[in-house]
Amino acid sequence: MSARVSAAAVYARISSDTEGRALGVTRQLEDCRRLAESLGWSVAQEYVDNDLSAYSGKRRPAYEQLLADVADGLRDAVICYHVDRLTRRPVELEQFVATVDAAGVRQVRFVSGDMDLGTGDGLLIGRIMAAVAANESAAKSRRVLRKLEQIAAEGRPHGGNRRPFGYEDDRVTVRPKEAEVIRQLVARYLAGESSRSLCSWLEANGVRTTTGVEWHSPSLRGVLKSGRIAGLREHRGEVVGPAVWDAIISPADRDRVLARMAEAAVTGRRSPRRYLLSGLLRCGRCGGKLFSSPRGDTRRYVCVSGPDHGGGCGRLTVVAEPVEQLLVEAVLQRLDSPHLAQTLTGRSGDVVALELSDGLAADQEQLDELAVMFGKQEISAREWRAAREPIERRMTDRQRQLSAATSTDALAGLPGNSGPLREQWPELNLTRQAAIVSAVLDHAVIAPGQPGSRSLDPTRVRPIWRL
Repeated sequence: MSARVSAAAVYARISSDTEGRALGVTRQLEDCRRLAESLGWSVAQEYVDNDLSAYSGKRRPAYEQLLADVADGLRDAVICYHVDRLTRRPVELEQFVATVDAAGVRQVRFVSGDMDLGTGDGLLIGRIMAAVAANESAAKSRRVLRKLEQIAAEGRPHGGNRRPFGYEDDRVTVRPKEAEVIRQLVARYLAGESSRSLCSWLEANGVRTTTGVEWHSPSLRGVLKSGRIAGLREHRGEVVGPAVWDAIISPADRDRVLARMAEAAVTGRRSPRRYLLSGLLRCGRCGGKLFSSPRGDTRRYVCVSGPDHGGGCGRLTVVAEPVEQLLVEAVLQRLDSPHLAQTLTGRSGDVVALELSDGLAADQEQLDELAVMFGKQEISAREWRAAREPIERRMTDRQRQLSAATSTDALAGLPGNSGPLREQWPELNLTRQAAIVSAVLDHAVIAPGQPGSRSLDPTRVRPIWRL
């Protein structure tokens, strides 16, 4: 007859609950309750980990609580449906045995697989079964990974509970209204708008994610940089080939998006922009960069002394609003100048971006071929490094060129049309305005002014044009 048990623990777990109804753990609990009743044990608590693997090594909150309660002497027996429900990792089985042994718990029973972990033979059987379960999980994991790799190589979509934005539930058919939103987002992002302002635009127009929540910068950037919207199949974060679904944007436009994101990561700009000409003004005394520095309600650009600010002289200040108005007007006039039109003639951003994108793809293919050759031991590590370095340098140079080509997207359709742009200017957000200005203006030098003057002398401002 079994020893008296007054506070037994029941543990149930299932790795995958595709329907989300916890039917698997419910059946396990029912069988464990029947075993407890037949043994005359009183169940104090049921511990359930639903939709959690015991092989992956991820945390199982209910299992951890079970061990803690056993260690604290709150439970005097454990019932589980099968040892592979308890764990599929031999090392974890040893930890469980050590915990119950230290707590003096001698009653550990399983509905399926009659064994007693408190005996040498029972522990041996448990170890063998845990090892078998671990091997089965590893084999299943390999089969799943191989299947996912095959699906990716064929360009087919992987399943999931949430449809991707821009596509129907079949993950292949393009949803026209959302596709148009994506095209507008990409165009506006390449034209200089920040992800934060684009999220505000989406919210103002009532556009939500596929789960019905508002957009945030991380989720928006995830869509913009995804290979999916360019008709590319990704696997483990890398493009593996063309997809079976139609593209919403071109691969070249996606490369432009990635180039702009990489540039933003280097500059580190995260806070909302408050000054139109940040980074574009230089001190006429020392050549140092002017920094934004408000005083009360007045926005100013100042030359700041000290090593943290590039060693400026600290002897020049200009009020922000007049110099911003002056340079915006100069940029608008520049956009209608014959010089700018001639500069941009025959210079198609799409063609440049496409050529650079194709070059990057060819470079990446070469790197992949080198990796395969090295893996097959057809070349040595020294040969692999020697061949890789010039390719990586070329890719870095092409990325830099692509980033430069992307900056001209801010001027799409603007040369020769400064009249309508002047009317729309107050309605543009600050990031869009700054993108247009910086696409034309490299920087402006601010000369020293008359002390105490309340107005800006235009002769103090000398623009250095990029285009």
